[in-house]
Amino acid sequence: MPLIATAAGSCGLLLDVLAQPSHATSLTPPQWTALLAAARAANLLGTLAARLTDAGIDLPPAPARHLWGALHLSLRQADSVRWETHCIARALAPLGTPVVLLKGAAYVLTAQPPARGRLFGDIDILVPRDAVGRAELRLMVHGWTTGKSDPYDQRYYREWMHEIPPLMHVRRGTMLDVHHTILPLTSRHRPDPAKLIARAVDTQVPGIKALSPLDLVLHSITHLVHEGELHNGLRDLVDIDALLRAQCGSADDWRVLAERAAELDLEESVGLGLHLAARHLSTPVPSEWIERLLRNRRSRRMLDWAYDRALAPAVESEEARWAGLARSLIYIRAHWLRMPPLLLARHLGRKAWMGWRARTAPATP
Repeated sequence: MPLIATAAGSCGLLLDVLAQPSHATSLTPPQWTALLAAARAANLLGTLAARLTDAGIDLPPAPARHLWGALHLSLRQADSVRWETHCIARALAPLGTPVVLLKGAAYVLTAQPPARGRLFGDIDILVPRDAVGRAELRLMVHGWTTGKSDPYDQRYYREWMHEIPPLMHVRRGTMLDVHHTILPLTSRHRPDPAKLIARAVDTQVPGIKALSPLDLVLHSITHLVHEGELHNGLRDLVDIDALLRAQCGSADDWRVLAERAAELDLEESVGLGLHLAARHLSTPVPSEWIERLLRNRRSRRMLDWAYDRALAPAVESEEARWAGLARSLIYIRAHWLRMPPLLLARHLGRKAWMGWRARTAPATP
């Protein structure tokens, strides 16, 4: 049962209007309230505003204020992303190493369809692993600093993860994630980052590249299906839908995508992402490619049950039945993919202990 049928009314309404903006013309005031609440919870308010505006929909005054506000915010954030990218380029230029944008920043700098109306939390870059230390030092000289001071957190990122601890600029407050690959070093899957960097494309900022359009699709899917916390899960699935519709218009395009997924050891992940996009957003994915890539059919029913519930935005009054359990299953699965069993047990035990200490610590006067 797809998300649009499983989730309570507002999520289905949101997906319907995103796909068919003209349906907004018949909404009642209570339906507009539900639509905006779902879009805000899913971090899709700017995307909704862009699609309604681009379709020329005549908006009622009250919803229009919220939607135009979100659209203007997304435009300002896109300008901020361009400015930050220039700052990153200046900071890292002396290294002479490839710097590749990922996800939202790459969408903006290469004018990909998801950029329109998208709201941002951070910027993600990919650099070769042997350049990470020098890149971090250069970024710190230019005002970025780490927000993770706990020794275990530092070890977690630097020994096991695919990125260093997140950086924040001390004056501008902007967040920057520096990756050296796209999945944790302890993951069961090992995409070669050198292959991603080799096909990266130029952007409008000198010295800064972005993943190729095809690799943007694969990385967006990989990020979603390996993510344990789906706060932006529906937004990411909408991104994937837009990228696939733009990149894969012919049978040959799907073959090329599948071959690239195999080359990067991402077949199973990409198969699941294509399945989710087709199931929830009616993305026109040929079923033969889903069946070829998503070979582990035994787990598909359980994953469908979990994603049907966990992808829905957390609108307080419409929490789907069993949504909490579904999110827990997705969280455990993501960590199972991320770490070998013994390391996973130690890590989850450590997190549980730290959580207990935080809850039972005496309040600071």
